[in-house]
Amino acid sequence: MPHLELQNVAKSFGMVEVIRDINLQIERGEFVVFVGPSGCGKSTLLRMIAGLEDISSGTLTIADRVMNDVQAAKRGVAMVFQSYALYPHLTVRENMGFGLKVRKEKPAEIARRVGEAAATLKLDALLDRYPRELSGGQRQRVAIGRAIVGNPQVFLFDEPLSNLDAELRVHMRAEIAALHERLGNTMVYVTHDQIEAMTLADRIVVLRDGRIEQVGTPKELYARPANVFVAQFIGSPKMNVVPVSAVAPALERAGIDTANADRVGMRPEHLTVSENGLLSGKVVVSEYTGAGSLLHVEIDNRDVLLVASEGQDAPDPGTRVQLAFSKADLHLFDSDGLAITREMAFA
Repeated sequence: MPHLELQNVAKSFGMVEVIRDINLQIERGEFVVFVGPSGCGKSTLLRMIAGLEDISSGTLTIADRVMNDVQAAKRGVAMVFQSYALYPHLTVRENMGFGLKVRKEKPAEIARRVGEAAATLKLDALLDRYPRELSGGQRQRVAIGRAIVGNPQVFLFDEPLSNLDAELRVHMRAEIAALHERLGNTMVYVTHDQIEAMTLADRIVVLRDGRIEQVGTPKELYARPANVFVAQFIGSPKMNVVPVSAVAPALERAGIDTANADRVGMRPEHLTVSENGLLSGKVVVSEYTGAGSLLHVEIDNRDVLLVASEGQDAPDPGTRVQLAFSKADLHLFDSDGLAITREMAFA
């Protein structure tokens, strides 16, 4: 049985439907990430699981118990927010143990749990400091520690790293992944950053306009996107998607059947500058990235393809180049934007 299950879940604010017929099963101990553009409903869905938003219709189950009408404090979940929401007048120790104190746990039990969480998060030396004396990363670890001491069945994270700088986000991602490995709890994590999703998730749930577009492992979503939206949302830089007519001669020479295809997708990292390429065009922009360059190549019909070029010797703007690709790395989509199976395209 799944640890957490959503069955036909929907949410409306008046006449506006923001969550539409969500069906999802999350297994015990799984790390699932909700991703999607702003306004897609990912944070609303997380708040519905937490009990902070009512469910308009459908059923939410945690550990075989229907939770629709159960108070948030009694659902066995703990939520870590984007803002740290620490009490400025309380020490780290007091902030972490505050929820247990409200529940009237014995002081010895509070001290034990806070001590264990502090050791897990390497906060031992900071327990007597106040939030103003901490860095942003340390404050976020305190907020996570406050969630840990409650020993929840499910951890919920609502964009917890978005207030941190780039370097600290990378560090905290590693810490959250290590925390999941140590604790083994079910975790549901919301982010708009698909790199966070790819590096943290066991499975990713891609949302758009309150609906699930695709669910799968990071590798599945990268290699086999279900539609154009997922194809371009997962992966950085995003996938090139152009009309089949723009590259039809090259596809035909590569032996690809485009009879049912409307658009073709090619990831920038799967295109290479080559003397024997099937596509040709002119470099209009070359962006140096350190490990290589991101080329903007205008192909002969005037569509522009992004090409991730490795190494230090990238062609200059104005240079004509040929681009090679492997048909195994191409993605074909029909007129509705749905992926065409490779068996059909490459028969």
